Amino acid sequence: MTTSPITRAGIVAKHGLAASGHLDRLVSWLNERGIAAVFETETASLAGTRPATGTWSREELPDHVDLIIVLGGDGTLLSMATRIVRTGRDVPMLGVNFGSLGFLTETRIDELYETLESVLAGTAAYDVRALLSAEAYRSRELFDSRVVLNDVVFTKAALSRIIELAVSVSTGLVTKVKADGLIVASATGSTAYNLAAGGPIVHPRVDALVLTPIAPHTLTHRPVVIPGSETVEVRPLPDAGAEDIYVTYDGQSGYPLQKGDSIRICKHAHTLRLVKAPARSYFEVLREKLKWGER
Repeated sequence: MTTSPITRAGIVAKHGLAASGHLDRLVSWLNERGIAAVFETETASLAGTRPATGTWSREELPDHVDLIIVLGGDGTLLSMATRIVRTGRDVPMLGVNFGSLGFLTETRIDELYETLESVLAGTAAYDVRALLSAEAYRSRELFDSRVVLNDVVFTKAALSRIIELAVSVSTGLVTKVKADGLIVASATGSTAYNLAAGGPIVHPRVDALVLTPIAPHTLTHRPVVIPGSETVEVRPLPDAGAEDIYVTYDGQSGYPLQKGDSIRICKHAHTLRLVKAPARSYFEVLREKLKWGER
């Protein structure tokens, strides 16, 4: 894959992250190589150095840069992923973790500049991740549309009873779920909430969707892996109290459903490019995060 030259790098730091020294050093490093450093608005307030090129909001930033460097955790990277897709631009992201290794922010802070050197030299490796499109319908009219990297999650409202959902694909009804909730995850999202709920780990290069019930009422309800080409439709059952069901997108935002609502989820037309950490495979990330082989 040919990549465009990097002339402007956007920088986004996790809210509340004590990163002033790292930000100043990063701006200097980029400027020494003729690259303009552009801060996300709230990130600018964390830094001692303010870039001459100004700042942009998270929504606007992808339109003005060739690379986005995320300093923080997976949640910070997720918040930028959908914003990149909305612009329609192929802007790669480099996720840098300040704490424990992330599934998405897999580059450690001490590896940052080595990784950036490979990006500028055109030798960096990229992970291409599938995204999901979710459309919400009310009385057969589209009322909301989202793009997610990890998952769409249906859960019960606080103190509500078990929720009941009908799950269908293009070939017909898959199942009716009685559970605390349901997760529809991408392969990337298989290591997020899906994993905590007992779902399978799916390698990100596998073209698949995962349907995982959360604490199902019937223990024979198990996670199901389906082709990524399918469209999944999730509907509250007519008499199941739809107002007790809440839908959440990538754990970032959501809303309660109403009777007759339906959510259709399929693979999005665009993908997301993530800069890979040097000499670290997907399975090495799994081993470290999940502590495989440790006693």
